[in-house]
Amino acid sequence: MKVVCDIYRSPREQEMYLYVEKQQGLSGVPEKLQELFGKPVHVSTLLLTAERKLARADVEKVMHAVKDQGYYLQMPPVVDDEMRAIAAQNSKLPRG
Repeated sequence: MKVVCDIYRSPREQEMYLYVEKQQGLSGVPEKLQELFGKPVHVSTLLLTAERKLARADVEKVMHAVKDQGYYLQMPPVVDDEMRAIAAQNSKLPRG
């Protein structure tokens, strides 16, 4: 299976992305999700295949979701309090 996808990022939520089939566009995305997502900002167009690697999503799941429901929503990574504390500490370290 091959799917040509347009990828959009949300202006409201950092690291939230929406994958849609290029030919179908955003027409398969429910109106309520579009409202919550905000005005989509086009990031990229990719040809997805089973061999392709994605940074934070399983390419097979993305392709099937796009084909079956018209979109795939990639949520931001979950950041717990411990990870926030580590990130804050790292930002205070001197850069060399």
